[in-house]
Amino acid sequence: MTENEHIAGDEKEAGATHSGFVALIGPTNAGKSTLVNRLVGAKVSIVSHKVQTTRAIVRGIAIHGRAQIVFMDTPGIFKPRRRLDRAMVTSAWGGAKDADLIMLLIDSERGLRGDAEAILEGLKEVRQPKILALNKIDQVKREDLLKLAAAANEVVPFERTFMISATTGSGCDDLMDYLAETLPEGPWYYPEDQISDLPMRQLAAEITREKLFLRLHQELPYSSHVETEKWEERKDGSVRIEQVIYVERESQKKIALGKGGEAIKAISTASRKELSEILEQPVHLFLFVKVRENWGDDPERFREMGLEFPRH
Repeated sequence: MTENEHIAGDEKEAGATHSGFVALIGPTNAGKSTLVNRLVGAKVSIVSHKVQTTRAIVRGIAIHGRAQIVFMDTPGIFKPRRRLDRAMVTSAWGGAKDADLIMLLIDSERGLRGDAEAILEGLKEVRQPKILALNKIDQVKREDLLKLAAAANEVVPFERTFMISATTGSGCDDLMDYLAETLPEGPWYYPEDQISDLPMRQLAAEITREKLFLRLHQELPYSSHVETEKWEERKDGSVRIEQVIYVERESQKKIALGKGGEAIKAISTASRKELSEILEQPVHLFLFVKVRENWGDDPERFREMGLEFPRH
């Protein structure tokens, strides 16, 4: 036996490592962010009942056996109306084309209506292997799930179809087993303890944006954006974070602040609590609301969000 054969034999005995990128695409509110957080086992993507919450690609990193699976949580794909919409949809399709494997997530209750149908048509043009995951299966009869799976596979022949619930975790172990076996052999891309490639300042801004949505989803439209402006590690082990919430009009600023400042206080308290848990250190969070008219047409804001600025 040569030295090389001996090394190869040792590696086989130990079990080769696998790694790769899985792009999670689907219509808005199909449950992509909930699923990524479930599979990673920690919060890496913000979740809200408001559609189009994810704006740029967030990578969540999961370890399953000897495989490192990097999930790319893409913005929901929908018919764009504004410049920000166009940037989000472009980002989603770009993420799909960069991945080793594409997972289409469909809300079983909504089926193939609307955007799901258009996404299936778009997937015909994408060369990567594709799998289908039907989410929220606990809400739908089994015969209807089977009909839905058959209808989707008629349009795009998927390698495999999984029936899952991102909320309860049902079917997620089978999905992870499949991904761990299917992704290419190779070294891991990230350190074992890393769960996201999102810089901490950006993740902190995303968490505050989530709390803003949860508190004001009826009153405040999409024209709000959060940036972390200062991050100061203090000698006592705490961290001081200053963030700015940008809105487009003075009337929106009043909504974000709330009567007597109650809305901004509630948002700050909820965000600070979650940030303290994630960072495992005390957090002093200071939120400011500023009016920046037409921030949705400002290339700098798009760069902050990790999006390409569409010129048209």
